[in-house]
Amino acid sequence: MAGVSAAAALEARQRDPRAAIEMGRSALRAARASGDAEEASAAERAIGLALRELHDFDAALRHLRRSVRIAERAGSARSAALARMSLAFVLSNTGRHAQALRAINAAMPHLRGVDAGSGRMQRGLVLHYLCRYDEALREYNGAIEVVRRFGERLVEARALNNRGLLRAYTGGLRAADEDFDRAAALYRELDQSLAVADVRWNAGISASRAGDVPRALTMFAEAEREYRRLAVPRPALLINRLELLVSVPLLEEAREAADRALDELGGDLVLARSEALFYRARVALLEGELDRAVELATAARKGFRRQKREVWAEGARHVELRAAYLSGQRTRALVTALTRVASRLDALGWRMAALEARVDAALVARDLGDRSRAVAELTTAGAARRGGPAAHRVQGWYAEALRRDLLGNARGAQIALRRGLDLLDEYRVSLGAMELRALSGAQGEALALEGLRTAVAGGRAGRVLSWAEAWRAGALRMTPARPPEDTGLADALAELRAVTADLEAASTDGRPTSALRQRQARGEQRVRELTRQAGGGGAVFKPPAVDELARALGRSALVEYIDHEGELLAVVVAGGRASLHRLGPLAGALRELRLLRFALHRLVTLPEHVDRTAVRAGAEHAAGLLQNRLLEPLRRRLDDRPLVLAPTGRLGGLPWSVLPACRGRALTVVPSATVWLRAATSDLVSHDRAVLAAGPRLPAAPTEIAAVAPLAGAASVLVDDAATVDAVASAMDGAPLAHVAAHGSFRADNPLFSALELADGPLTVYDLQRLRTPPARVVLSACDSGRSAVRPGDELMGFTAALLGLGTRTLVAPVIPVPAEVTTPLMVDLHRRLRAGRPPAEALAGAQEAHRGDGDTAFAACAGFLCFGA
Repeated sequence: MAGVSAAAALEARQRDPRAAIEMGRSALRAARASGDAEEASAAERAIGLALRELHDFDAALRHLRRSVRIAERAGSARSAALARMSLAFVLSNTGRHAQALRAINAAMPHLRGVDAGSGRMQRGLVLHYLCRYDEALREYNGAIEVVRRFGERLVEARALNNRGLLRAYTGGLRAADEDFDRAAALYRELDQSLAVADVRWNAGISASRAGDVPRALTMFAEAEREYRRLAVPRPALLINRLELLVSVPLLEEAREAADRALDELGGDLVLARSEALFYRARVALLEGELDRAVELATAARKGFRRQKREVWAEGARHVELRAAYLSGQRTRALVTALTRVASRLDALGWRMAALEARVDAALVARDLGDRSRAVAELTTAGAARRGGPAAHRVQGWYAEALRRDLLGNARGAQIALRRGLDLLDEYRVSLGAMELRALSGAQGEALALEGLRTAVAGGRAGRVLSWAEAWRAGALRMTPARPPEDTGLADALAELRAVTADLEAASTDGRPTSALRQRQARGEQRVRELTRQAGGGGAVFKPPAVDELARALGRSALVEYIDHEGELLAVVVAGGRASLHRLGPLAGALRELRLLRFALHRLVTLPEHVDRTAVRAGAEHAAGLLQNRLLEPLRRRLDDRPLVLAPTGRLGGLPWSVLPACRGRALTVVPSATVWLRAATSDLVSHDRAVLAAGPRLPAAPTEIAAVAPLAGAASVLVDDAATVDAVASAMDGAPLAHVAAHGSFRADNPLFSALELADGPLTVYDLQRLRTPPARVVLSACDSGRSAVRPGDELMGFTAALLGLGTRTLVAPVIPVPAEVTTPLMVDLHRRLRAGRPPAEALAGAQEAHRGDGDTAFAACAGFLCFGA
């Protein structure tokens, strides 16, 4: 690298920092040899800044301080000022803002022209870190004006990028994006690929703050690919992703990411560590771990105070106060503290946190009887409904509803709550990915529960049902959005299947699996990211009125179970009218459900020689208790009608057919009345060939498929090596009937990776989401394939939710483990009845009743199957 200059090394540090370090060292050797102190100072500065890009802050500071000393000894005020400017940059990165401000202030009197513009940009960045946003903006504006006069594009790009990030955090989202677009264009012209990636990442932050989750994820993914290509570490970027994960909220993923960040972030990254503590506190708050949230938020607040980052400290204080509110604390001091924090957060640009704090203050004031103060706070918060990101407007409508209710305008309050939920539905449709739609429903919890509370107090069954439906399983009320074909999702799924197959083989052979498990985790994350980037759109199916439901039900009865503040309610729609019933504490039903599932599982898994009499008696006893709790109080309304059951999500794993009143009775289980009506009235266009498939490592599966085949009409039969994921999925697309006999796995940690095992690996929910037209009827004889994970709003995630959401009319699947050997006769009988023209629910009930007496194992296996949908 003979002849390389320090200036060239400085220019290269945001393109290829490792090469810049070598260039800087070469320039330093040459400068020492020639006695050029200014060049030596510049070379040390280049090395230090390149090390900063690689997050080696200790080494960066050593070289930058050396740069200052060399320049001072040489009497070069300009070189010393430039070195101090860079030193200020790295000091701020490590949280030493007071030192950084002193360094940049000492440099500024010695900088002229372009150098002065760079200095103003750097002072703006220090002020930005200190949350002195107005001063920082003035410095950025001044820097841009100066360097544009001199045509200095590189410094202009840096200043625009910094100003864009400032605007993103203070609410100027449109202006922020304009800054990012201009900065990226300049960096491209200058061949600064690393800097372009940094701009993309910042644009992702802006999109996240605007509520545009797919765009944010796309920006983050593009930037991360570039960081990996350049092999440049960016550990602090975990934090920006955390903000997005918490906002959706993707809580499990946010918790894991925050814990990983706290493990990985070193002592130099004190800024990022404090932020990781803050977001981990918010996760704990959302998960109801209030003491843990306070502990983490207090630690974060102390860190922010030491770093003089006022807005972040106020954000952490808000978490502490919100935890106090949620724990039941009601004092005037809490009202005052919440109001103060709300005002500070609002002034500093954290609008959503300010809204939450102001509404909490109002609710505490209301509970203390201070109506005027509550109304005043809600009036201020309610103004957010008129503009800004969707989450802000939803919170604004919630505040407005509470205000109207306090003023005695009950009807107006109901209208405001509906407006908020309608707005949330519009936002959720825009997300596209089923996972994001399901999880973002948590943002409507406060509105839905307030509406339900009012409806239950009024005692009108139709209104209670309407409010229960307004929030329940909302993602399944939306037109499905298929991921685009050009995202690489198919390749990512194929790669994940290959890794999973290798992992299975290694586990069987007793070989090490840790590296394969890491590859599997990375593959799953890649699939999730690609799916989440899909754009949304489409329609939202609104909850039906009671008379519309009654007409569609005909002679059947609908029972919708509702969890209301720990009490189990039921709304029955039958005979053209609705009625409301109180069934006692939900906790009792959940306890009996656990006993029933345990007993049925024991019946299936006990060795053949073990006497099952006591276990079966326990199962029947638990079933009787559930019958008395869930159905007996409704007996007069239900008579002998066919049933459509919409259990609250926590009752979703109940094998209803084992309850005495359900034996031999046609019953369908649905996530909500709206989902049932959509399925019952859908008119799918399908081809005329069914698909029957058998997975590997299940000796009874090919036998089951062979027995079912004569009853299924024209069918594509896929067994052994022919039953690959692509072949089965392709055959399922638009089929009138799909029957898959395979090992099944339910992933409670990540329900969309619940899978059916096929010849070349798992067919997951993500594979199903790529179908153009779902099969009209699906029968899965795989263990647990009817189970779903439940998220706030009784949002279901798993095979059941995926197929019903895509438009499948009927799914027959088990909610407990079932042995293939005893399910084959049941499946054959089911298809015989379907062939005879029986509706699916009636056919399943008849088959279950016919085979229930074939032994204890058959009793449990028959009980495990449910008919979902219509």
